[in-house]
Amino acid sequence: MSKITTAILSISLLLAGGSALAQQAAMEQKPMMDQKMAMPGPVDRTKILAAPGVFGNFSTYKVRPDYYKLSAAERKGAADEVMAVVDKHKDKVIVDAYLTRGFKAQSDYFLRVHAYDMAATQAFLIDFRATRFGMYSDVTENLVGMTKPLNYISKDKSPELNAGLSSATYMGDAPRYAFMIPVKKNAEWWNLSDAQRLKEMETHTIPTLGNLVNVKRKLYHSTGLDDTDFITYFETADLGAFNNLLLALAKVPENKYHVRWGNPTVMGTIQTFENVVKTLSMGH
Repeated sequence: MSKITTAILSISLLLAGGSALAQQAAMEQKPMMDQKMAMPGPVDRTKILAAPGVFGNFSTYKVRPDYYKLSAAERKGAADEVMAVVDKHKDKVIVDAYLTRGFKAQSDYFLRVHAYDMAATQAFLIDFRATRFGMYSDVTENLVGMTKPLNYISKDKSPELNAGLSSATYMGDAPRYAFMIPVKKNAEWWNLSDAQRLKEMETHTIPTLGNLVNVKRKLYHSTGLDDTDFITYFETADLGAFNNLLLALAKVPENKYHVRWGNPTVMGTIQTFENVVKTLSMGH
């Protein structure tokens, strides 16, 4: 074999070996790269609150008196435990907390949890109830619903009112209060034709338009998911405007189809979850 042939063969073997080593290194690095690419981030709050097909879980809690028999140090650490659970589940759920103590006799706080998968909400709530604060909190109400596109006051079915709803942008101060009001309809409502229900909802919508600049609202559908049909959620800084909105809703003919409106009506101040736990962990 000539010296030139031997040199070419040696170079070929070297390149082949280098290629194999490079391929092996790439294969070893690929799982790490895939893991980094697949690593989830926190749920996008703006997107999940605007999207249809999202599940909302509303639960109200009463803190047991025995919680205040724990030492001050144990109660002081409660918020850290809760926030660790929130952080653990931040890639699957977002959690809003509200302080109801002083407003409602049946509860001290309530939680609103959003997730694209209801099992993710369940996993969060299981972990939350395993914290010291969660262990001493009794559930007094729990409701499940999901978001959907507009059924009635849509662009194609009721274009003028839809435009009115779209233009009724919230203009008030940052909301301080939140309300959760469940609604259940009777069989007569569900046996109306689509055209009849549309007419009722148009009558329902017209008197509310003037109040929506001071009250934010969101609707969750619960039929089949819970023992109610809808969960209505509101935020406002103006309790007078909210009162006017509910008075307007009380006067519409659609009310004759209600078998439940409220009961409970839950009112709370909008707080951070950490602040709710710290406030309720102070001396009793």
